[in-house]
Amino acid sequence: MSEEIIIAGFGGQGVLSMGKILAYSGIMQDQEVSWMPSYGPEMRGGTANVTVIISDEKISSPYLKVYDSAIILNQQSMDKFENTVKLGGILLYDPNGITHHPTRTDIQIYQIEGAKLAAEMGNKKIFNMIILGAFLKIKPIVKLENVITGLKKSLSERYHHLIPLNKEAITMGMKHVRPFKFAEQIV
Repeated sequence: MSEEIIIAGFGGQGVLSMGKILAYSGIMQDQEVSWMPSYGPEMRGGTANVTVIISDEKISSPYLKVYDSAIILNQQSMDKFENTVKLGGILLYDPNGITHHPTRTDIQIYQIEGAKLAAEMGNKKIFNMIILGAFLKIKPIVKLENVITGLKKSLSERYHHLIPLNKEAITMGMKHVRPFKFAEQIV
């Protein structure tokens, strides 16, 4: 098993945290992992992305040009990474702020309204966990208990009281992810 993932969006959306939690989860399962962030000096509000590789075998290089899966959280990232998904791969995106929806028919495309669900749950900071839950529903590459352990390792101890809310957000994402239908595009 090897999964090569790009997670991309605006700084402040939890892109790097989501990647770190996936990486920690892979470590908890005795897998080889790579976590390679990329962001500009503006970070919050600027673009950020992270490449995560989770594999049963040694990882030769963390640098990739094509991915098994792309998690896209803004239009700039859609424009940049839609065409980097491997044939038959997966593209998961939040339609909030997306003006040009994906057009490829040779990949599997899924949608999750993470921003809307986070607002309904009363905490915008759990947006990334809703997205992560949606991804794990589509591609269960790590176990939920390892994700929770990853959360504990990546969150400061003073925020551990929020772990149940994060777990609820992951479950919410798993429940609400759906395949993208081209006929439903917002014009």
